[in-house]
Amino acid sequence: MLHRLHLRRRLRQLGPGLITGAADDDPSGIATYSQAGAQFGFSMLWTMVFTLPLMAAIQVVSARIGHVTRRGLAANIRESFPRPVLLMVVGLLLAANTLNIAADLAAMAEALRLLLGGSAHVYAVTFGLACLVLQVFLPYAVYVRWLKWLTLALLSYVAVVFTVRLDWGEVLGHLVWPRLTLGHEALLTVVAVFGTTISPYLFFWQAAQEMEDVREGPAPTRGQVRAHLRRIKLDTFVGMGFSNLIAFFVILSTAATLHVAGVTDIQTSAQAAEALRPLAGDATFLLFSLGIIGTGMLAVPVLAGSAGYAVAEAAGWQGSLSARLDKGEGKGFYGVIAAATVGGVLLSFTPMDPVRELFWSAVLNGVIAVPIMVVMMLLASRPRVMGEHAIGRRLRVLGWLATAAMAATVVAMLVTL
Repeated sequence: MLHRLHLRRRLRQLGPGLITGAADDDPSGIATYSQAGAQFGFSMLWTMVFTLPLMAAIQVVSARIGHVTRRGLAANIRESFPRPVLLMVVGLLLAANTLNIAADLAAMAEALRLLLGGSAHVYAVTFGLACLVLQVFLPYAVYVRWLKWLTLALLSYVAVVFTVRLDWGEVLGHLVWPRLTLGHEALLTVVAVFGTTISPYLFFWQAAQEMEDVREGPAPTRGQVRAHLRRIKLDTFVGMGFSNLIAFFVILSTAATLHVAGVTDIQTSAQAAEALRPLAGDATFLLFSLGIIGTGMLAVPVLAGSAGYAVAEAAGWQGSLSARLDKGEGKGFYGVIAAATVGGVLLSFTPMDPVRELFWSAVLNGVIAVPIMVVMMLLASRPRVMGEHAIGRRLRVLGWLATAAMAATVVAMLVTL
């Protein structure tokens, strides 16, 4: 009984970090991990082990900024940096998020078309409108309780691994000592994997959610802040651990099925879905569609919402998902969410295949993450911003290591063009 109560108490501590982790495995992530596994086999597995402590650290930093300052990232940047820095960061985020929304909506529409037939364009518009209506008229925390069950379809990638024959010694060998030729294609894929794992929109979203949790209440005591920072650490590490576990098995399952079968360049959603055939058989497209649609419905509101928070804070508007439009609150904030979502719907009509669009949105996220991470690390290290809760040495080291690793990979990719 005591163990059960302890477990329930621990589960209640999970919140923004867990949801952020679930949203991280969006259609862009699934497509990127699938391409990595199909093209390079087991040689990309190391990225999931390498990025886990780095992504967890950088997400803890963003959550800590939101909780301690009671403001989002853009509001803190506006107070501490010159205006051009603010405009650059918010502009990059808005552009990347709109493209990511477009790619996610196109992938969700294509997944449903594989299942039911019909027009992918009609489905993209429908999904875009559904996400917008839900976000404006229903709190995200309410509908995420139901939608997150769809993401359990992603566990099928874990099951696939145990339905095919694998040389676990070879898998472990590639994990510990990856045999990877660092040419341009490999570096491009690493940037895409890093970019979809350590994504800028997640920084802004988690900081905003932590801000929402404390903005309405009385000022917390020092002890309460420290206790909450411990909760943030647990919440974030669990969320990022779940995210990378799924990503690890997506790479492993596509390597064990598609790569082994000679499919090394995924061009369509149908090809990506084939990784699940050893488990699902005739229900392959159903399982694939549930995973893509479920993660997309979680991620699109996070993408649009993080853009809304960033632009509203930069402009000095009231920005909150608890704002009521019927009371005239948050018009600018919801206007940005609507614009980002509608822009994503329009971009989803481009002729590029959804899988390639998803991959390139991940590459873009990897590139723009670098300046945003630099700004965020500087904010979190300043006592003038964070008071006595400025990040400590361990978090500083991990955060800067994540920033340096992302920057080095991007530079190497550009050099090898």
